[in-house]
Amino acid sequence: MTSQSKCTCILASILAFLFLFGAKSVIAKEVEDYREFDYIKGSPKGPEKWGELKTEWAACKNGTMQSPIDLSNARVKFISQPVIRNYKPSNATLKNSGHDIWVGWNGDAGSIFINGTEYRLQGVHWHTPSEHTINGTRFDMELHMVHESPDPNVQNRTAVIGVLYKIGRPDEFLSKLNQSISSLIDKKGEERELGIIDPNDIQAESQSYYRYMGSLTTPPCTEGVIWTVNTKVKSVSRDQIKLLKEAVLYYAEENARPLQPRNNRDISLYFTRYPTSN
Repeated sequence: MTSQSKCTCILASILAFLFLFGAKSVIAKEVEDYREFDYIKGSPKGPEKWGELKTEWAACKNGTMQSPIDLSNARVKFISQPVIRNYKPSNATLKNSGHDIWVGWNGDAGSIFINGTEYRLQGVHWHTPSEHTINGTRFDMELHMVHESPDPNVQNRTAVIGVLYKIGRPDEFLSKLNQSISSLIDKKGEERELGIIDPNDIQAESQSYYRYMGSLTTPPCTEGVIWTVNTKVKSVSRDQIKLLKEAVLYYAEENARPLQPRNNRDISLYFTRYPTSN
């Protein structure tokens, strides 16, 4: 090979490298710009800026009943009957939204009833760490069970049950999804068919719970959401939390919205029966 040929080869290699590096940079920027919002403090698309990113997201900044909040100084109430839950197995799909992992039921997965109104289960997703705190204590993970009322005349059509977790034994429900979640690592927008999934496997029952009126904790931060947050804290393993963080994109590895002002809202602590001494 002549000296001229060697120079040509070296130059071609350099140009190819620069092109590849440039292409990767462009792709990385496009991926970054594509996200609608993120959880990075100080980011142009972070929680402090959500309400400014879109007109329809204004509630994230101007709302007076935003979630999550610290659940403390609650008014204690006793009720004669527990929350009515009527869940049933149904076909489900697992989706990586980029900012969380979502299990959505495609058919009728059952309902809960609040003050006589039916709210049908739509799906569940996870936040790490927890979004709500109790008397200032933040937990390692929070699961949200999202329900919608089929009645268009109901004023508050969304009801969410929050389940809190601390590090300990693996969560049985998440254990059943480990393989499917692993297959979605960094694959925003992709889905996996799960087959029949029973919502009862979440074991979200609790003899006491907090309730208050709040909002969605992601844009558009819609208000009028009935929140029910269980006081019973379940356990989840470190590996399960690690997997959830690995699955979403880097800007949502910690996907908990900061606490919002309470603004004199009522918080009630419900007991389904009177506490008894041992």
